[in-house]
Amino acid sequence: MAILKQNEEFNADSIQEKVIGIASDMVMHDSGFHYHKTKAQLLYAPSGCMTVTTSDKQLVLPPFRMLWIPSNEVHRVNFRNVVAYRSIYFDENYSKKYMTSDLKVLHVNALLKEIIERICFWEWSDLGNNQMNLLKVFWDEMSMAPEEKLELKMPQDRRFKKTVEEWTLRKSIPPMLKDLAEKTGAVEKTISRIFKKETGLSYQKWRQQWRLQRSIELLVEGNSIGEVSHILDFSSDSAFIEFFKKHTGSTPLQYLMKNE
Repeated sequence: MAILKQNEEFNADSIQEKVIGIASDMVMHDSGFHYHKTKAQLLYAPSGCMTVTTSDKQLVLPPFRMLWIPSNEVHRVNFRNVVAYRSIYFDENYSKKYMTSDLKVLHVNALLKEIIERICFWEWSDLGNNQMNLLKVFWDEMSMAPEEKLELKMPQDRRFKKTVEEWTLRKSIPPMLKDLAEKTGAVEKTISRIFKKETGLSYQKWRQQWRLQRSIELLVEGNSIGEVSHILDFSSDSAFIEFFKKHTGSTPLQYLMKNE
């Protein structure tokens, strides 16, 4: 077991145990792009919200979602407020008996939440009978956990590299198409063509999905409806609520309550 301090170096590949859990309360974290050669990773936060970027997509992890990251998957973890960071690393030869080698966002139920917490505070040593029994329950629950599909493909075009990095770090939000054209010097038709080719969405639809992901982060971080509406440039609180309901089927408050 390791309780990491802010910015403390940690290399899971250098540790031999089949199951390694770590826990930490962190704030304003950016892991940078990296991967684990010999370990699969389960990433979860019982409080706070994380943003994970892979080579081509962005995913949001509020407290009711976890991310399965196979070995050799390049990824980057960002968050801005205090997050109860939990991470479990599994030897790839052990974990592949139970999980596929695909990146997956999964729903976390109450039992999985408690098991993850238990594993993250285990001592790093050979697994005893009690630990092996708990792991059996863990893998059973993992196999039944519903997969979440709220992910966003990211544009790769070099002309947007600096701007996309600002969006990833939440230093700015994707503007209206005409404003992005002015900022980047690219014409609107070119931007639309690139986004459609690289993300599968028109820029307008892509921007809406980005705002949806960001709104979930802001809500989980404790911002009010009015604050989220203002930060994301909605015309009114009711416009934001209607937008959120259209995309999730729930109002912001209902969404958070049903996932507690």
